[in-house]
Amino acid sequence: HRDHACVRDEAGDRDIRPELRPSSFHKSRARHRRSSIRQRFAIITPASLVSEQIQEHEQEVVRREQMSGYKRMQRQHQKQLIALENRLKAEMDEHKLRLQKEVETQANNTYIELERLAKKQAAQLDKEMKASAAEEKRIQQQILVQQKKELTTFLDTQKKQYRLCRERMKEEMNEDSDTPKEEKQERLSRHKETMQRSQAEEEAQLLNQQRLVYERSCRALKRRSLIKKHEFEQEQMREELNKKKTQKEMEHALMIRQDESTQELEQRQLQTLQRLRFELMRHQHQTELENQEEYNSRRQRELHRKHALERRQQPRNLKTLEMQIKKQFQDTCKVQNKQYKALRNHQLEVSPKSDHKAILKSLKEEQTRKLAQAGG
Repeated sequence: HRDHACVRDEAGDRDIRPELRPSSFHKSRARHRRSSIRQRFAIITPASLVSEQIQEHEQEVVRREQMSGYKRMQRQHQKQLIALENRLKAEMDEHKLRLQKEVETQANNTYIELERLAKKQAAQLDKEMKASAAEEKRIQQQILVQQKKELTTFLDTQKKQYRLCRERMKEEMNEDSDTPKEEKQERLSRHKETMQRSQAEEEAQLLNQQRLVYERSCRALKRRSLIKKHEFEQEQMREELNKKKTQKEMEHALMIRQDESTQELEQRQLQTLQRLRFELMRHQHQTELENQEEYNSRRQRELHRKHALERRQQPRNLKTLEMQIKKQFQDTCKVQNKQYKALRNHQLEVSPKSDHKAILKSLKEEQTRKLAQAGG
């Protein structure tokens, strides 16, 4: 006996209405009653089919839950990656902003130091030029004072010489009593003019010489002042260039340090991102592996149950198969007997009576052979 379960089938709910034939009113009413009964009651479905449908439905539910779990897990992983990327991007932006502030601070410090150095050098140059001008003016004053002393001494010497010459001329003229007084006066006047002219020429020569010496000294002082200024400016320029070189070296070292720190941060961020991706991928693979193992174990249990059910049902199936084979053989034998009888009657009718025995024998052998073939 097979187990059955009463399950309402959708096919049983369909409206099955047979055609009414006017030939027989009672037959139409009976047919209508049977149709109503079929509509009223459900079709009986085997329990194995019901359990199979339940299992398929449960498997479909499990598959849908797994797919929804995969999608949910992928969305969560995507959210984690996006959140990490945003955090790393914010960290990189903050790092770049900090580096930019460092560069701007160093540039401002460099500008302030250069401005301070320029003011210091300008003050030193102004002080040096004032000192040089004062020294030049002092030396010029000394030269003028010295020349004035020389001129005074020269004039005093000329005056003494003039007085001596005049005294000597007077003595000579006093000794010469023969010469008239007017001639003496004239000779004295001429000598005086000659002396004055000579002294004026010597004074002019001295003044010209002093002027040349003063101009030469002024030029020497100016040259020395310009040389000193040039050397001082060169020294200041070397100091400024050394300062700029030091600042450029510091800027270059800062850029190298910032580049190295940026590379280290990028490498660390890439490692963090790759680590998270690897972890998420490992988690996804682990989940897939667990689901696959669960599916394999479930399929193994189903196959074990199926094989156990088949082993339990094997004797019943063999008996059913044996009955089917026996029924098929019996049906074949019936058909063969009917065909044999029909062929025998036909052969006996159309053949002479003397050949009936041989015909019956050949037909019997043919029937036996066909039955043996059917039985095999």
